[in-house]
Amino acid sequence: MTQTIKSHAAPLTLPGLVPILFGHAAFQQLNAGFQLGLFALLADRPDSSKPELAAALGLPARSAEVLLLGTTALGLTTAEDGRYRNAEIIDAAFRDGSWQTLRDIVEFQARISYLPASDYAESLRTGRNVGIRHFPGDTEDLYSRLSNSEGMEELFYRGMNAWSKLSNPVLVNGPQFAQVSRVLDVGGGDAVNAIALAQAHPHLRVTVLDRPAALEVAEERVRAAGLQDRIELHAADIFTGEYPGGHDCVLFAHQLVIWTPEQNRELLGKAWHAVEPGGRVLIFNAFADDDGQGPLYAALDSVYFSTLPFAGSTLYPWHRYEEWLLEIGFAEITRVSTSSWTPHGVLQAIKS
Repeated sequence: MTQTIKSHAAPLTLPGLVPILFGHAAFQQLNAGFQLGLFALLADRPDSSKPELAAALGLPARSAEVLLLGTTALGLTTAEDGRYRNAEIIDAAFRDGSWQTLRDIVEFQARISYLPASDYAESLRTGRNVGIRHFPGDTEDLYSRLSNSEGMEELFYRGMNAWSKLSNPVLVNGPQFAQVSRVLDVGGGDAVNAIALAQAHPHLRVTVLDRPAALEVAEERVRAAGLQDRIELHAADIFTGEYPGGHDCVLFAHQLVIWTPEQNRELLGKAWHAVEPGGRVLIFNAFADDDGQGPLYAALDSVYFSTLPFAGSTLYPWHRYEEWLLEIGFAEITRVSTSSWTPHGVLQAIKS
């Protein structure tokens, strides 16, 4: 098994408390740079002065000064001789086409994750996703409440799509799909991973199983990609619905972080029954380290999972999934990890 890469924090100092104490403010500096158009403007007009930026952004001089103080202190922009440029990482996003992906992630954090995060302590205290109170409705999961707020469902799928675009190279390139012909993508949402798999592996056929509302988005994306002949859509509840037969691989992409251990065992059991011996299951999502000490990404993302999706949502460590797979009867479990800045990976297991 491949070992996950450690990213444990250095010993904390008093100056090191600053980005923790003001983490909320650091994010708002980033968000303001997006919302007000600072980064896009500097991509077009590098080496602009404060007065030039204030005028172009339509900001009072003092507002531009405060914004530039924040973005420059955080390293999002740089300054030399009174003229400002984007940090290289920002300009690189414009050059390589990932700017919109990054923008969607920031908007997701700002409009969906940010306010519920204030309920983190209460969510831990009660064991409930208390942050869901910020979305109208009486159901217990975030997904069924999104449609009650205009534009939120569309934003949610844009954000999930963006995270998938960043992380799915490990899914597309890690497992050996040469031995797979048909993939059942359980809870496949807008088909972002199904499309990526079909484009990377021309022999694959993929079925996306999800709620009808999610499949409406998936249908549009599959059609836009010209993959209607290789990607099918199957409307069903992932817990109570029947999994269609004829697949030799069941994929859970960003699914098993949502549910409780009992629910995850139930889903993996359905996957076991859905494939013949020799068939496989793939678990693709972010993982916590087995020693419970990191990585930082997983530690911070746990605030979202504790406050919003569903009671019991968790970024589980690798070994927890492996224990469930062995309990159900899967064997030949392998890990595919990555050196990316996100701790995404794939667990693969074979039905014996």
